[in-house]
Amino acid sequence: MGVAHRESVVQAFDEFRIELDEHHDRRERLIKIGRDATNLSKKVIFLLHRTITEESNDNSNPYLRVARRGREKLREVQALYAQMKHEVQAERFWHYHRAVSPGLQEYIEALSFAHYLEHGTLVSYDEVQLSLSDENGTPYFTLPKEDYLLGLSDVTGELMRYAISGIAQKGGRTRAREVCAFVRQCKADFERFTPYVRELSKKQAVTSQSLEKIEDAVYAIVVRGSEYDIPPDMLDDIIARSISTSSVKLRLSHRDAGSGNEYEDEI
Repeated sequence: MGVAHRESVVQAFDEFRIELDEHHDRRERLIKIGRDATNLSKKVIFLLHRTITEESNDNSNPYLRVARRGREKLREVQALYAQMKHEVQAERFWHYHRAVSPGLQEYIEALSFAHYLEHGTLVSYDEVQLSLSDENGTPYFTLPKEDYLLGLSDVTGELMRYAISGIAQKGGRTRAREVCAFVRQCKADFERFTPYVRELSKKQAVTSQSLEKIEDAVYAIVVRGSEYDIPPDMLDDIIARSISTSSVKLRLSHRDAGSGNEYEDEI
């Protein structure tokens, strides 16, 4: 082997080494962004639930106030994704999709929950994509439709908590019924995509649980509340027991069906 040929081989391997090092460094940066986005999105969801129960001195729409606070916090997550713009240009995004997918789904869940509180509807794909774009409307990356659907599917669990949290209070029954009808419609809509999106069937099982818990809570509050003049704290206890019973039934049904998986979503 000549000297020139040996040097060309060494140079080629040096280029491979540099390329691999850049790949691993970029992947680590994206994993960190995804992890930070997940943590911040979870905090936004907790913030939304907590703010709903807070009393306000002004006369503004409480749900608009809650949604605005959530959207302000979500800007921190959007700033994280803005950092990805130069890391995942063009087709490179798909090389690192698995690293950022969980964080994206959590962000979409938080954004969708805030959107529902404000508008009473699901956030659209275009609205999510716009939220992940710069001031000129240029996307940081192309939002995968599967992440959009999986993130939306996750929000049904938060809607269940939202519906049940104040069901014994004034206006709580109406809210629970509205959320129940909305989750039922979401489940029917998502069913169409189940054969084409991996993991969606598992999330649909969780949606079924959430729907049954809302229905059991509404049933318990209507039946028990109409029988006696029960104070709200006792109604809350009745609701908790009815939901606990439905969770046990669902776990047993999954086990008897031989699914090998339990999709329990504790309140």
